[in-house]
Amino acid sequence: MDFTFIHAADIHLDSPLKGLSRYEGAPVGRLRSATREAFINLVDLAIDRQVNFVIIAGDLYDGDWKDYNTGLFFASEMARLEKHEIPVFMIKGNHDAASVITKEIKLPANVHVFDVKKCESRQLDDIRVAIHGQGFNTRAVLENLAKGYPPCVNGYYNIGVLHTSAGGREGHENYAPCSVEDMKGKGYDYWALGHIHKREFLSQKDPVILFPGNIQSRHSKETGIKGCSLIEVENGVTKEITHIPLDVLRWDVIEADLTDVTQYEDFLAQAEQEIERAFDLADGRMLAIRIILTGHTALHSELARNKEAVLNDLRSMAFSVGQGDIWIEKLKIKTSTPRILSEGEGANPLTGMLEWLDELSYEELLQEIRVEFQSLHNALPMDLKRGEEQVIPDSEDVLKDKLHSIKDVIKDGLLQERGQKA
Repeated sequence: MDFTFIHAADIHLDSPLKGLSRYEGAPVGRLRSATREAFINLVDLAIDRQVNFVIIAGDLYDGDWKDYNTGLFFASEMARLEKHEIPVFMIKGNHDAASVITKEIKLPANVHVFDVKKCESRQLDDIRVAIHGQGFNTRAVLENLAKGYPPCVNGYYNIGVLHTSAGGREGHENYAPCSVEDMKGKGYDYWALGHIHKREFLSQKDPVILFPGNIQSRHSKETGIKGCSLIEVENGVTKEITHIPLDVLRWDVIEADLTDVTQYEDFLAQAEQEIERAFDLADGRMLAIRIILTGHTALHSELARNKEAVLNDLRSMAFSVGQGDIWIEKLKIKTSTPRILSEGEGANPLTGMLEWLDELSYEELLQEIRVEFQSLHNALPMDLKRGEEQVIPDSEDVLKDKLHSIKDVIKDGLLQERGQKA
């Protein structure tokens, strides 16, 4: 049989997008509606392509709803698919586990939500498809669910729907861990995975095992094209898998190396070129950009002292380039002053401090900081304990960033001492 279906995951409808209030000028309304608009694009695609069915591999929601509007929106979109006789098969992921979502709305008859206590199978006999799936009963499922999936149904195109970290992925909890061999052992034709927000093939054939990624990025760590996979099957064999963009707002990170840049105007010209390039690649979508400045540059002190003014210059430029469709989310200045020290220079308290910083063990210093500031850490509010706003470093990378800033202050002092202009 020939048929087509859509594989999507990690919708995160009405994701709260915490912390937006900290960003002056943030397009809050457009950001908050982005997940809904991307989901509408998904439903439109299913109708336009007249697919045989849609699979949602977990994390439809983003945790408990503030009100019923989130569930009502989803139900209304499913009713649109029901009108076109398109069934939907979905599992619950860690964000919409049975123990997390406390509200419930009756869904249209075309929507089937797989059991959370055991693997369940559904067969579409007219096109000879068997779909197997099990959702999350609790937020943290640590056992290998794949082992409980049944063997393939002979003579059918078999699809396994699973929310999993597979072998583990950076930035994601290791939920429902399993191996590629576990999945291949079932004899299925396609594994529709969810949980990992970056598109990734674990196997491209015999069987296809795919994370499609989320359909709409929500922050600067989720860059690039976001969407779903459209799968075309001919004579029971996977023939074509196409990644279809659904996102309405795209995130990008621009890293600009300012090594040897000495004039502020040259920096702005370089930044403008990078912003224009990123906007062209967004293909008409709104673009949220984080800019990271790096390199040894004589502009370092000026940039560090006037960060707010620099950010406003960049935002003004972005408004001109994108006519309101570009938002500079954040500016991170990781530049350094030019190398000014040479071997054999006379002793100096500042140079001695630099040498100490270069030679120290980050691991040992981090441990000392944890011991010394434990009571203060316990008293801090949660938003100051983690992420980019954390006061006390919780990792070697964060510690390095903070010491990097200290070293720059010392270098500025040396430059002033020698009468050199930074």
